[in-house]
Amino acid sequence: MDFSQFDLQPVWLTLRLATITTVLLLCVATPLAWWLANTRWRYRQVINALVALPLVLPPTVLGFYLLLLLGPRGWVGQITQSLGIGVLPFTFSGLVIASVIYSLPFAVQPIQNAFAAIGKRPLEVAATLGASPWDRFISVALPLAKPGLLTGAVLGFAHTLGEFGVVLMIGGNIPGQTQVLSVAIFDHVEAYEYAAAHVLAAGMLGFSFIVLLALYWRTGQRSAEQV
Repeated sequence: MDFSQFDLQPVWLTLRLATITTVLLLCVATPLAWWLANTRWRYRQVINALVALPLVLPPTVLGFYLLLLLGPRGWVGQITQSLGIGVLPFTFSGLVIASVIYSLPFAVQPIQNAFAAIGKRPLEVAATLGASPWDRFISVALPLAKPGLLTGAVLGFAHTLGEFGVVLMIGGNIPGQTQVLSVAIFDHVEAYEYAAAHVLAAGMLGFSFIVLLALYWRTGQRSAEQV
Protein backbone atom coordinates (compact mmCIF):
# COMPACT_ATOMS: atom_id res chain seq x y z
CA MET A 1 0.00 0.00 0.00
CA ASP A 2 1.33 3.48 -0.91
CA PHE A 3 1.43 5.75 2.14
CA SER A 4 1.45 9.51 1.84
CA GLN A 5 3.46 11.77 4.15
CA PHE A 6 0.33 12.23 6.24
CA ASP A 7 0.20 8.51 6.86
CA LEU A 8 3.82 8.38 8.02
CA GLN A 9 3.65 11.38 10.34
CA PRO A 10 1.96 9.46 13.19
CA VAL A 11 4.73 6.85 13.03
CA TRP A 12 7.56 9.35 13.50
CA LEU A 13 5.56 11.32 16.05
CA THR A 14 4.87 8.19 18.10
CA LEU A 15 8.52 7.08 18.01
CA ARG A 16 9.62 10.57 19.02
CA LEU A 17 7.09 10.64 21.85
CA ALA A 18 8.12 7.18 23.09
CA THR A 19 11.83 8.03 23.00
CA ILE A 20 11.50 11.33 24.87
CA THR A 21 9.09 9.77 27.37
CA THR A 22 11.48 6.88 28.06
CA VAL A 23 14.41 9.21 28.73
CA LEU A 24 12.32 11.34 31.10
CA LEU A 25 10.89 8.22 32.75
CA LEU A 26 14.36 6.94 33.61
CA CYS A 27 15.32 10.35 35.01
CA VAL A 28 12.19 10.46 37.21
CA ALA A 29 11.66 6.77 37.99
CA THR A 30 15.24 5.89 39.01
CA PRO A 31 15.57 8.23 42.02
CA LEU A 32 11.94 7.64 42.96
CA ALA A 33 12.39 3.87 42.84
CA TRP A 34 15.60 4.13 44.88
CA TRP A 35 13.82 6.15 47.54
CA LEU A 36 10.84 3.77 47.65
CA ALA A 37 13.15 0.76 47.93
CA ASN A 38 15.13 2.22 50.83
CA THR A 39 12.92 4.61 52.75
CA ARG A 40 11.46 3.71 56.12
CA TRP A 41 8.86 6.46 56.01
CA ARG A 42 5.67 5.07 57.49
CA TYR A 43 3.52 6.51 54.70
CA ARG A 44 5.63 5.28 51.78
CA GLN A 45 2.79 3.00 50.67
CA VAL A 46 0.77 6.13 49.90
CA ILE A 47 3.42 7.10 47.35
CA ASN A 48 3.47 3.53 46.03
CA ALA A 49 -0.30 3.69 45.55
CA LEU A 50 -0.14 7.07 43.80
CA VAL A 51 2.57 5.82 41.42
CA ALA A 52 0.54 2.69 40.63
CA LEU A 53 -2.76 4.55 40.03
CA PRO A 54 -2.38 4.54 36.21
CA LEU A 55 -2.42 0.73 36.33
CA VAL A 56 -6.03 0.67 37.53
CA LEU A 57 -7.49 4.01 36.43
CA PRO A 58 -9.24 4.17 33.05
CA PRO A 59 -6.98 6.23 30.76
CA THR A 60 -9.82 8.66 30.07
CA VAL A 61 -10.14 9.41 33.80
CA LEU A 62 -6.45 10.20 34.10
CA GLY A 63 -6.56 12.17 30.87
CA PHE A 64 -9.58 14.16 32.03
CA TYR A 65 -7.94 15.29 35.27
CA LEU A 66 -4.68 16.06 33.49
CA LEU A 67 -6.68 18.14 31.03
CA LEU A 68 -8.16 20.13 33.90
CA LEU A 69 -4.80 20.44 35.64
CA LEU A 70 -2.88 21.58 32.56
CA GLY A 71 -5.73 23.65 31.11
CA PRO A 72 -6.13 27.44 31.41
CA ARG A 73 -8.02 27.16 34.73
CA GLY A 74 -5.78 24.51 36.31
CA TRP A 75 -2.99 25.60 38.62
CA VAL A 76 -0.32 24.13 36.34
CA GLY A 77 -1.94 25.84 33.36
CA GLN A 78 -1.98 29.15 35.19
CA ILE A 79 1.73 28.78 35.99
CA THR A 80 2.66 27.95 32.39
CA GLN A 81 0.61 30.90 31.14
CA SER A 82 2.26 33.28 33.61
CA LEU A 83 5.65 32.06 32.35
CA GLY A 84 4.63 32.79 28.77
CA ILE A 85 4.60 29.10 27.78
CA GLY A 86 0.86 28.97 27.19
CA VAL A 87 -1.34 25.99 27.97
CA LEU A 88 -0.07 22.47 27.39
CA PRO A 89 -3.17 20.53 26.30
CA PHE A 90 -3.27 19.81 22.55
CA THR A 91 0.50 20.26 22.25
CA PHE A 92 3.33 17.77 21.93
CA SER A 93 4.71 18.91 25.30
CA GLY A 94 1.36 18.07 26.88
CA LEU A 95 1.55 14.60 25.32
CA VAL A 96 4.99 14.07 26.84
CA ILE A 97 3.82 15.05 30.33
CA ALA A 98 0.75 12.83 30.10
CA SER A 99 2.80 9.92 28.77
CA VAL A 100 5.37 10.17 31.56
CA ILE A 101 2.65 10.12 34.22
CA TYR A 102 0.70 7.33 32.53
CA SER A 103 3.76 5.10 32.03
CA LEU A 104 5.43 5.88 35.37
CA PRO A 105 4.48 2.63 37.16
CA PHE A 106 5.82 0.55 34.27
CA ALA A 107 9.24 2.08 34.88
CA VAL A 108 9.21 2.54 38.66
CA GLN A 109 8.13 -0.96 39.67
CA PRO A 110 10.84 -3.03 37.90
CA ILE A 111 13.54 -0.55 38.92
CA GLN A 112 12.29 -0.54 42.51
CA ASN A 113 12.30 -4.36 42.57
CA ALA A 114 15.85 -4.38 41.20
CA PHE A 115 17.05 -1.98 43.88
CA ALA A 116 15.29 -3.98 46.61
CA ALA A 117 16.90 -7.20 45.37
CA ILE A 118 20.40 -5.76 45.82
CA GLY A 119 20.13 -5.91 49.59
CA LYS A 120 22.22 -3.92 52.05
CA ARG A 121 25.39 -6.01 51.99
CA PRO A 122 27.03 -4.61 48.80
CA LEU A 123 26.30 -1.05 49.90
CA GLU A 124 27.66 -1.69 53.39
CA VAL A 125 30.87 -3.12 51.94
CA ALA A 126 31.25 -0.06 49.71
CA ALA A 127 30.68 2.19 52.74
CA THR A 128 33.44 0.46 54.70
CA LEU A 129 35.78 1.21 51.77
CA GLY A 130 35.01 4.91 52.13
CA ALA A 131 32.44 5.32 49.36
CA SER A 132 30.04 8.22 49.85
CA PRO A 133 26.26 7.67 49.49
CA TRP A 134 26.44 9.13 45.97
CA ASP A 135 29.36 6.88 45.06
CA ARG A 136 27.51 3.84 46.40
CA PHE A 137 24.48 4.72 44.30
CA ILE A 138 26.43 5.35 41.09
CA SER A 139 29.12 2.68 41.38
CA VAL A 140 27.24 -0.11 43.14
CA ALA A 141 23.46 0.25 43.02
CA LEU A 142 23.00 1.33 39.41
CA PRO A 143 25.24 -1.37 37.85
CA LEU A 144 23.58 -4.09 39.94
CA ALA A 145 20.13 -2.78 39.03
CA LYS A 146 20.88 -2.64 35.30
CA PRO A 147 18.35 -5.42 34.41
CA GLY A 148 15.60 -3.51 36.20
CA LEU A 149 16.58 -0.28 34.46
CA LEU A 150 16.49 -2.05 31.09
CA THR A 151 13.11 -3.58 31.86
CA GLY A 152 11.70 -0.25 32.98
CA ALA A 153 12.98 1.49 29.86
CA VAL A 154 11.60 -1.15 27.49
CA LEU A 155 8.22 -1.36 29.21
CA GLY A 156 7.92 2.42 29.34
CA PHE A 157 8.78 2.71 25.65
CA ALA A 158 6.41 -0.07 24.61
CA HIS A 159 3.59 1.22 26.79
CA THR A 160 3.91 4.71 25.33
CA LEU A 161 3.59 3.28 21.82
CA GLY A 162 0.15 1.87 22.63
CA GLU A 163 -1.37 4.81 24.50
CA PHE A 164 -4.77 5.93 23.30
CA GLY A 165 -7.18 7.29 25.90
CA VAL A 166 -4.72 9.59 27.66
CA VAL A 167 -3.14 10.98 24.49
CA LEU A 168 -6.53 11.53 22.88
CA MET A 169 -7.79 13.46 25.91
CA ILE A 170 -4.65 15.59 26.24
CA GLY A 171 -3.49 15.88 22.65
CA GLY A 172 -6.64 15.52 20.64
CA ASN A 173 -6.14 14.58 17.01
CA ILE A 174 -4.01 17.20 15.28
CA PRO A 175 -2.14 15.74 12.29
CA GLY A 176 1.59 16.32 12.51
CA GLN A 177 1.39 17.64 16.09
CA THR A 178 -0.52 15.28 18.38
CA GLN A 179 -1.89 12.52 16.14
CA VAL A 180 -0.05 9.42 17.31
CA LEU A 181 -0.35 5.92 15.84
CA SER A 182 -3.18 4.70 18.04
CA VAL A 183 -5.28 7.76 17.20
CA ALA A 184 -4.44 7.44 13.50
CA ILE A 185 -5.62 3.82 13.55
CA PHE A 186 -8.86 4.90 15.21
CA ASP A 187 -9.30 7.56 12.51
CA HIS A 188 -8.83 5.02 9.72
CA VAL A 189 -11.34 2.65 11.28
CA GLU A 190 -13.91 5.42 11.68
CA ALA A 191 -13.45 6.26 8.00
CA TYR A 192 -13.81 2.53 7.06
CA GLU A 193 -10.22 2.57 5.76
CA TYR A 194 -9.50 -0.89 7.09
CA ALA A 195 -6.51 -1.54 4.84
CA ALA A 196 -4.62 1.46 6.20
CA ALA A 197 -5.70 0.64 9.76
CA HIS A 198 -4.55 -2.95 9.32
CA VAL A 199 -1.08 -1.95 8.08
CA LEU A 200 -0.53 0.49 10.96
CA ALA A 201 -1.96 -1.91 13.56
CA ALA A 202 0.04 -4.87 12.25
CA GLY A 203 3.20 -2.78 12.26
CA MET A 204 2.61 -1.74 15.86
CA LEU A 205 1.81 -5.32 16.85
CA GLY A 206 4.95 -6.70 15.24
CA PHE A 207 7.20 -3.99 16.66
CA SER A 208 5.81 -4.38 20.19
CA PHE A 209 6.23 -8.15 20.01
CA ILE A 210 9.85 -7.86 18.87
CA VAL A 211 10.64 -5.37 21.67
CA LEU A 212 9.12 -7.59 24.35
CA LEU A 213 10.68 -10.73 22.89
CA ALA A 214 14.11 -9.09 23.01
CA LEU A 215 13.50 -8.08 26.62
CA TYR A 216 12.42 -11.56 27.73
CA TRP A 217 15.20 -13.18 25.74
CA ARG A 218 17.77 -10.97 27.44
CA THR A 219 16.21 -11.55 30.85
CA GLY A 220 16.20 -15.31 30.28
CA GLN A 221 19.86 -15.29 29.25
CA ARG A 222 20.81 -13.31 32.35
CA SER A 223 18.88 -15.71 34.59
CA ALA A 224 20.61 -18.70 32.98
CA GLU A 225 24.03 -17.10 33.54
CA GLN A 226 23.28 -16.66 37.22
CA VAL A 227 22.27 -20.30 37.75
